Amino acid sequence: MLERREAFARAIDADFGARSAMETGLLEVTPLIRSLDHARAHLGRWMRDERRPVDLMFQPSRAWIRHEPLGVVGVIAPWNYPLLLALGPTVDALAAGNRVMIKPSELTPAFGALLEAAVAERFDPAVLTVVNGGVDTAQAFSRLAFDHLVFTGSTRVGREVMRAAAENLTPVTLELGGKSPAVVAPDYPLDKAARSIAFGKFLNAGQTCIAPDYALVPAGQVRAFAEAVLDQARRAYPTLQDNPDYSGVISDRHRVRLRDAVAAARAAGAVVLEHPDAGEGDNGKIAPTLVLNPPSDGLLMQEEIFGPVLPVVGYDSLDEALAFVAARPRPLALYGFTNQARTRDRILGSGLSGGVTLNGTMLHIAQNDLPFGGVGPSGLGAYHGPEGFKRFSHARAVYDVGPVNAFERLGPPWDGAAGRLARTALRFLAR
Repeated sequence: MLERREAFARAIDADFGARSAMETGLLEVTPLIRSLDHARAHLGRWMRDERRPVDLMFQPSRAWIRHEPLGVVGVIAPWNYPLLLALGPTVDALAAGNRVMIKPSELTPAFGALLEAAVAERFDPAVLTVVNGGVDTAQAFSRLAFDHLVFTGSTRVGREVMRAAAENLTPVTLELGGKSPAVVAPDYPLDKAARSIAFGKFLNAGQTCIAPDYALVPAGQVRAFAEAVLDQARRAYPTLQDNPDYSGVISDRHRVRLRDAVAAARAAGAVVLEHPDAGEGDNGKIAPTLVLNPPSDGLLMQEEIFGPVLPVVGYDSLDEALAFVAARPRPLALYGFTNQARTRDRILGSGLSGGVTLNGTMLHIAQNDLPFGGVGPSGLGAYHGPEGFKRFSHARAVYDVGPVNAFERLGPPWDGAAGRLARTALRFLAR
């Protein structure tokens, strides 16, 4: 990683049409190196056998859990963070003693080729290998009889991966997505919330599974909040088309989808605010865009946006906002902005999400001792740090019978001392 980080950044930049080397370093290389260091520092403790208590009836004896490798783990990585989401779960799987096969996205061919070459140079292919190819290759990959399969991507494709894995009874970890809301409570400073939400939304041009997907703010502050977010975007990215700090959108199909969604909201009467440098150049960039109170049945409020477009929805009461979130599929992330402990607890208690960052965005994923994963339509299972080690391990139960196996002496025939002892034990348990 340290030797090739600049080459990885160049490859990802080529695949995106424009991707800041600083963003790749900050959002992919740095957390990956930190997860490696974290695993190295704590692996000895994670690997220790876990002693478990033994019931009085079975004394004297011992019981414990051994964490053992599952075998071969498959990793199907997405295009949006191709380095981190290929090697992040790989770190945890290797730490748990497994062998790993990685399938990078077909939308990042330059990165995929570089990763394949880098891995082949350093690893025995029987331990770690990379398989590149198109959709057909990915489908064949998901049908292999892995001991565990990790997929990061859309909910739709996640269903297909889970269906294919089921043929081999392969357990899966699915990191999907969904519409991650940002709830701004009335007590929280509007400009401060706007800064955090703009940061999380426009990094990588919104192509982040845990990016804020829409914001809920008090009804009378919708316009002011949207303008504050756009002002933050202008400060971070004074220009767009010639700006190496602002990422391109990955493909024509994704760009058309985003433009059509915004056009449909505008046609339905929503107010649309755009970065002044909104003209699209040859690098496929789409400007930061705020859509005020879009129609609830439009794409912007029905599907994960996965781009630099932020709907802003007004609410009359916090209860209304929390009910709005709870009535929708469980998101991968939830962002709550408040300085009041009671309001914080109301937000946390209003419904489930994969993870939460309070008074900020996306930072829960950077904590190596916190699990990362979704719930319901946003995912299945979690990894990172100790949870990743356990996710890719088999918790093997071990029971060591002591010098006197009293329980087996309770066996038949039941008309003698064994029967009397068994009846006494049953009466004791029934108290």
